[in-house]
Amino acid sequence: PGATLGVEVVDAGKPGALVVGVHVPGSGYAAGLIRGDVVLQLGSDRVDTAADLARAVRRARPGKAVLLTVRHSGGGYQQLTVTPGVVT
Repeated sequence: PGATLGVEVVDAGKPGALVVGVHVPGSGYAAGLIRGDVVLQLGSDRVDTAADLARAVRRARPGKAVLLTVRHSGGGYQQLTVTPGVVT
């Protein structure tokens, strides 16, 4: 089994992965991610594209909290704690 954040992302057109969907319930929702957020980093992994985020999530350990750095649509930055769930 792998890890999941329960979000749908696309390339942001600049560095980051743009959140276009958040599954409720889900790890991303529980952490506070919303549509329009841009994920910039997951743990120690920099996120420049949606594929980068997918790779970082695959390396994450389900059930172990990691720090997520996001840029909100209004321009502010925030660090959230997310606990990847298990893909069954």
